[in-house]
Amino acid sequence: MSTSEPDPGPDPDPVFGERRRLIAVAYRLLGSLADAEDAVQEAYARWYAMSARQREAVETPGAWLTTVAARICLDLLGSARARRERYVGAWIPEPLPDRTDWAGGPADPADRVALHESVNMAFLVVLESMTPAERVAFVLHDVFRYPFAEIAGIIARSPAACRQLAASGRRRVRSAQPPASPSPSPSTGTGTGTGTGRSTATTATTTAGQAALVRHFKEAWEARDIKALVGLLDPDATMVADGGGLVGAALRPVEGGERIAQYLIHMAAKAPGLTLLEQTVNGAPGLVARHCGTTVTVAAFGLAADRVTHIWAVRNPQKLRAWNREGAS
Repeated sequence: MSTSEPDPGPDPDPVFGERRRLIAVAYRLLGSLADAEDAVQEAYARWYAMSARQREAVETPGAWLTTVAARICLDLLGSARARRERYVGAWIPEPLPDRTDWAGGPADPADRVALHESVNMAFLVVLESMTPAERVAFVLHDVFRYPFAEIAGIIARSPAACRQLAASGRRRVRSAQPPASPSPSPSTGTGTGTGTGRSTATTATTTAGQAALVRHFKEAWEARDIKALVGLLDPDATMVADGGGLVGAALRPVEGGERIAQYLIHMAAKAPGLTLLEQTVNGAPGLVARHCGTTVTVAAFGLAADRVTHIWAVRNPQKLRAWNREGAS
């Protein structure tokens, strides 16, 4: 199903009920909702290409579909590197609007928190630095808790090698994270080993603080108050924009709080009639810019110590289809 089509609703075939979870897995593996939907559609095509007798012989259809979809994603990750070398400017993962079904619907609230944070833009950007095998092993094991024995069959490595790949991915994630605040309880983690597990109460408090910071940032930008923007930005902050060569965007990262503030003020002067909205972007407070009713930019933020440390601004219209379909207001 393409991103422009509505959800067809419940399907009489119970195997279709796996689709939401499969897309949740594929999106984290690929960083693109459109590619994730294509991969899952291909997995279903292969399922229905088998005879009824062959399908009946599959003991766990969900596991079969996950294996096939993950292998498709692994192949796509291998070719994606070559495609992105030809990409105009920076490539940023496709931003997600606030829809609970991207989380895959875990029953445990602690698991829901961990899955929610695994679509955070900063987390997805780190995943982009991993090798394809590393990313598959790490995401399947540390995020979705698949055993290494099953992952081994997907990436054609031994369980021991898969364990090493996941550990390497885990080190990348930890090295990219700012120092963690003390946890209120040592037992609130999800046990995934990613460092993303937090108590629901702690996450709610953090989200409230993040939302306030993003709101202040929005107000300063709208007022074109460069002094206020500089005060909200970390001196070493970085802003990366993704236009894909289809719309105007900075081709290189803008580095430094003062330079970012000046750039944003300059862009505000060039874009009259732009409306800024506070919305959830990849599970965290973000900003959406709309012009004449169309989403033209989605900005995700990296925040630390009450300052903005990173801004990821997606302007490529091909990555904003879900936002315009949702009609965010």
